[in-house]
Amino acid sequence: MRWQVSRRGNTRRAMTVAAVAALGVATVVATAQAAPGQAAERDWLDIEVFAEIPAPGHPEGITVADDGTVFVGTQQHVSEPHTGPSKIFAFDQSGELRREYVIEGQDPRHGAGIVGMAQDGDGVVYALDRYPQRVIALDPATGEQSDYATFTQVKSLCVQASALTLVTQCAIPDGLNFGPDGSLYVTDVAQALIWRIPPGGGEAEVWFSDPRIESVFGANGIEFVDENTIMFAQSLTGPLDGVPPRPDTSRLYTIGIEPDGSAGELELFWESRPADGIDGFAIAESGNVYAALAFANAVVVVSPDGREIARNPANPVENLALDVPMDDPASVAFSGDRVLVTNHTLFIGNPASWVVYDVHAGEPGRAQFRPQVR
Repeated sequence: MRWQVSRRGNTRRAMTVAAVAALGVATVVATAQAAPGQAAERDWLDIEVFAEIPAPGHPEGITVADDGTVFVGTQQHVSEPHTGPSKIFAFDQSGELRREYVIEGQDPRHGAGIVGMAQDGDGVVYALDRYPQRVIALDPATGEQSDYATFTQVKSLCVQASALTLVTQCAIPDGLNFGPDGSLYVTDVAQALIWRIPPGGGEAEVWFSDPRIESVFGANGIEFVDENTIMFAQSLTGPLDGVPPRPDTSRLYTIGIEPDGSAGELELFWESRPADGIDGFAIAESGNVYAALAFANAVVVVSPDGREIARNPANPVENLALDVPMDDPASVAFSGDRVLVTNHTLFIGNPASWVVYDVHAGEPGRAQFRPQVR
């Protein structure tokens, strides 16, 4: 199995978060300052609108190609009239729309359903679909689409109704990322587990599950810290986790991959403030973690040693002062020295909020594994 890392980041082997703990904060401070005698072009974490997203809107998944092309997937609010299939939109680095792809084979009884997205070493885009539950492989050059992987129902408590799928633990794959060997790891936001899809695709298998991540809004964004360590987001902690239980906070966890490919120990990396609602995130070369807070409507930066060092907007008043206020920000992806953040606006559904933000990070993203799997 051959693999490569994205040329957007450092192509050397990824360092562990612990090894760069002292570097992370220093990197941010240095990159946020201007050279002597020069004014800074943008403040650290300055927020601009990168692109407006056409219907069906509700952008969630995002991935940035090696040539800078930005792919954004669309979802839909469960209570909205069904407006047809999802689309994936392709933008250039300046935010200009260049192409759109209509997703084939979606269930017409539901609305749009594209969530997490990733890429392989050949530039093929992999998108999680909820209707039906599958991973789609999209060749952006030809527009050809195929089913790469499928999922099964693990938990016995599931009612396939729009308002009940989360609380009754129906299978809801949400975030995905490739490992160096071509395995695709996928979080399930409702079933308290992480799936593994073997290189080349097929039926997903349960790779990790633990009662500590049982939650109405559970495992979400997922990234590789290094070739043997996964980090994932827990949107809300479980109602029985902790003493006393705190089901209103969010967490970032890490799990090691054992030599035989099995999951290692679950380790807590960071716990949020109450009602933050973490969704997706991306990791910088420095080890800083840039995460979208869906409930708090902000982007937070967590240092390599697991401390919050900044967030923007800092409060709801600052959020309302933005040209387009954040409303359920979802996925995060590096593009040069900025992070692009999708504004999901899943629960309100305001088309004026269907945007992708450009948040100034002042540092590049960590290389992602992009294996050749097909």
